[in-house]
Amino acid sequence: MPTIKPNPTAKHWDIFCTVVDNYGDIGVTWRLAKQLAAEYLLPVNLWVDDLHSFSHILPTLNPSLPQQTFNGVNIFQWNNPLDTSYNAGQVVIEAFACELPEQVKTVIEQLHQCPQSQTPHWINLEYLSAEEWVEGCHGLPSTQMNGIKKWFYFPGFTHNTGGLICEKHILNDRIQWQANPNNKMALFADLGLHGIKVNDSVISVFSYETEALPALIHHWQTSATAIHALVPKGRSLTSLASVLNCDTQNLIPGQQFSIGNLTVHILPMTDQIGFDRLLWSADFNIVRGEDSFLRAQWAAKPFIWHIYPQEDDYHLVKLEAFMKIYCDNLPAEIATPWREVNLAFNQGDQNAIVSYWQQLNSVILPLQQHAINWPNNALNDADLASRLVQFVKNS
Repeated sequence: MPTIKPNPTAKHWDIFCTVVDNYGDIGVTWRLAKQLAAEYLLPVNLWVDDLHSFSHILPTLNPSLPQQTFNGVNIFQWNNPLDTSYNAGQVVIEAFACELPEQVKTVIEQLHQCPQSQTPHWINLEYLSAEEWVEGCHGLPSTQMNGIKKWFYFPGFTHNTGGLICEKHILNDRIQWQANPNNKMALFADLGLHGIKVNDSVISVFSYETEALPALIHHWQTSATAIHALVPKGRSLTSLASVLNCDTQNLIPGQQFSIGNLTVHILPMTDQIGFDRLLWSADFNIVRGEDSFLRAQWAAKPFIWHIYPQEDDYHLVKLEAFMKIYCDNLPAEIATPWREVNLAFNQGDQNAIVSYWQQLNSVILPLQQHAINWPNNALNDADLASRLVQFVKNS
């Protein structure tokens, strides 16, 4: 067992993350860690239990190395027990109730019992939700049996929540990228995508499995104008096995399938910067989980959110809560088809998804304008990292 060395003078932050569904949780924590290091000059340690999955969004990461540094963040392999001695810093974050290692809890307790030491701020970073109850729970402490307080931090869309992950430069970067069509055409070329013309419709697809997706594919092939669906290997592509009439496991990036007026392109995996640019370059984005869900909003393009399925369809409650906020100032003739498209996609309703997609297409221009205006409204003057730093100062 590694030696435990409490260090009351250390000012670093530790973030612990277990990888769920390959990219979602690690996508959020990696963005947060990078932002804290870059914008607040904080020394950050990111502890991750699955470096192999992490390497899909950070290709330069070596999954066999127990410790390495990227973007100013120290990345550690999180084994149980830890492979290295643990020194506590100013803040310990357990992302999405991942449960801290026993060694870490022991260090926190030792510091709590020492009058000369400062107990680290222990924060449980929760999943993002637009539900109204979040405001009442955000920032509340939970006192443990040993008297230590663990604080619950809830990201959200209102002033009384923890905010949303959004780097200070990202919206301006997106505006500059989208101002020049040559940027998206160069990106498509770099991704090995061929045959896309500058005015063709481009739809990026990053969803879970759903019967709604092949229904849309069948509909898109009858389009009067060219449509290109950009699909990475994985769960979205699994839904298209019957449409493409092949074993999707054997497909390779760069392959494409022409079906009527639709071309399906197989995408390579990319890092987070590349993924952001992909969303900026598409005309419509289908995204999933939490990380890509937020990035689609910062892309300022219309989107479908395929939310992570939960027992008793509770995920649909979360979906409805977000749609209520997103559509707050939208006329019914725009809001209704967008809401119904999202609901049909999440329920796998093949008939409804096509019907409402057709309606959505007729109001796509005002929906596009709403998507452009949305980021500033959603941020409420402060992003998650800045609110989190202030929260630690005030706790």
